[in-house]
Amino acid sequence: MTDAQDTSTAATRRDYTSLAGVAVVVAVASLVALGAFHWARHQPLLAYPRAIAELRAMPAPVAMAVPVEGVSASRIADTFGAPRGRDRRHQGVDIFAPRGTPVRSATPGLVLSVRDQGLGGRQVWVLGPAHERHYYAHLDDWAPALRAGDRVRTGALLGTVGDTGNARGTPPHLHYGVYTANGAIDPLPRLRATPVR
Repeated sequence: MTDAQDTSTAATRRDYTSLAGVAVVVAVASLVALGAFHWARHQPLLAYPRAIAELRAMPAPVAMAVPVEGVSASRIADTFGAPRGRDRRHQGVDIFAPRGTPVRSATPGLVLSVRDQGLGGRQVWVLGPAHERHYYAHLDDWAPALRAGDRVRTGALLGTVGDTGNARGTPPHLHYGVYTANGAIDPLPRLRATPVR
């Protein structure tokens, strides 16, 4: 073997060695980046935006369970759009039940707010699939430790039936409303579309 052939063979080996080194560095860097992404994605700081993105990707439900325990959809009067005073319309349905009856989330979602104010009195807002907002109002009380930012499943306890807000003095009931980007929609067809168990 000549000196020229030795040099050529050595140069070829060095090229493969350097390419292998680059491949190892790229593979390690990719694994580190993937690990960092996985870690960051599971941090509490990103839980809220991740939940919002997941809910946005879900389709709007075509059927929902009645949010008041023990009440069938056939017992709910169709009052959506009925006049309420001189200047407003009913933007939901009223579901009557004894005071203290459990109120449960009609969909999976993210609790947007838990507050006591205005016409709804004690109320809970839940962001549901397709970014629809579900409004549970006139509650007697909230579920223990329920807070804005909580993830809830269908059937999760939100509170209990009452008569707070402008319902004070009326028979206890839940005012339940569903709001899309275009405004309120009638939830009753969806409640009636759920099979009776």
